[in-house]
Amino acid sequence: MTDATQQIGTGDAEFGDYVALLKPRVMSLVVFTAAVGVFVAPVAVHPFIAFVAILFIALGGGASGALNMWYDHDIDTVMRRTAKRPIPSGRVQPGEALSLGLWLSFISVTMLGLAANWVAAGILAFTIFFYAVVYTMWLKRWTPQNIVIGGAAGAFPPMIGWAVATGGVSVESILMFTLIFMWTPPHFWALALFMNEDYSKAGVPMLTVTHGRRETRKQILIYTALLAPLAIGTAFTSIGGWIYLSVALYLNAKFLLGAWKLWQRDEDMAEADQYRAEKKYFRQSLSYLFLHFGALLLQAIWVKAGMEAWF
Repeated sequence: MTDATQQIGTGDAEFGDYVALLKPRVMSLVVFTAAVGVFVAPVAVHPFIAFVAILFIALGGGASGALNMWYDHDIDTVMRRTAKRPIPSGRVQPGEALSLGLWLSFISVTMLGLAANWVAAGILAFTIFFYAVVYTMWLKRWTPQNIVIGGAAGAFPPMIGWAVATGGVSVESILMFTLIFMWTPPHFWALALFMNEDYSKAGVPMLTVTHGRRETRKQILIYTALLAPLAIGTAFTSIGGWIYLSVALYLNAKFLLGAWKLWQRDEDMAEADQYRAEKKYFRQSLSYLFLHFGALLLQAIWVKAGMEAWF
């Protein structure tokens, strides 16, 4: 750890390193779910305002990522999954990440308020604070419930998108928030199962470290079972319909079956087989969320195009 830490701040940063600080993969999910929130809302938004709003929501998500990487660079150095990030690899100084995160936070919140409304900007500001301070600085290092409570940070984007269109919060935006919130624990616990050694070395009290792999698989099954009726029930709200219902029924049956198989897995299974099973469920969790929001988007397109009258 000492040698790697001493590399911090050696410079040689390229533009791509600063982009990496923004966690572009996470940002892509933020952009997509926020865009769905804007589009499924009952109030039409001018395409230019929608584009600008989603851009600043994305920058706010990137600001959160930069602040997270600044604060977590010590444990990122220890973990194999994160050791090549810009700060632990020595290409970017921690202070640069902090400055970038703070400036992007200010710019994204201010410009979203001016471009859309201050309700959406306020939720974005709270999201950045929650991820950078509540989750990164507190929950992540102090409790195995880190990802359960901290999952709220990733669940706000569709609520922000909805607020861009409507100027407020509603049952539908809360349901989209809750869908992501309840999906986050099984998603990240599946990742923790096959990356457990990393979290253990870094001293992060992930559930796999504090309660063991079997209890983690049990909690994945419980949360998946709680998630399914919520996801399916969204079909019977104003943003749902037969397209979304069809997709949700299939995805949740498949997700529940995957969680059940993970729970029933033989403890004496070879380590390589365990890794494959856990990674398979993790990948399934990625497509689960994307396809649910994709179905909401298709449902909204169907309704707004007037095609629901055909049935």
